[in-house]
Amino acid sequence: MATGETGIIGKGIVIKGNLTGGGDLVIEGRVEGQIALKNHLTIESTGKVQADIRAEELTINGEASGNIDASSRVAINASAKVAGDIKAPRVVIEDGAVFNGSIEMDVRLPDDI
Repeated sequence: MATGETGIIGKGIVIKGNLTGGGDLVIEGRVEGQIALKNHLTIESTGKVQADIRAEELTINGEASGNIDASSRVAINASAKVAGDIKAPRVVIEDGAVFNGSIEMDVRLPDDI
């Protein structure tokens, strides 16, 4: 995670609407709407997100439904369930994770392929 402050949305919290910010964020509760962060977003195993997400880096341990646009990296860990399209230069999906969607990575292939 980036240095600085980390915000936490606790297990009993439900947020409906747009969520924006410049710091790191950990979601243990529920978020519905849109999320736009400049740094790192972590969805913990208790977290449930129904939102389009834009962030530099995203780590998912819980549930996420919506499109994801990350400028650096998306990590979908073994306990995660993700439904939606992902656009990121680096994507990691651990064995055991559930993913339903498509992945778009800006990769240039050699001309002879």
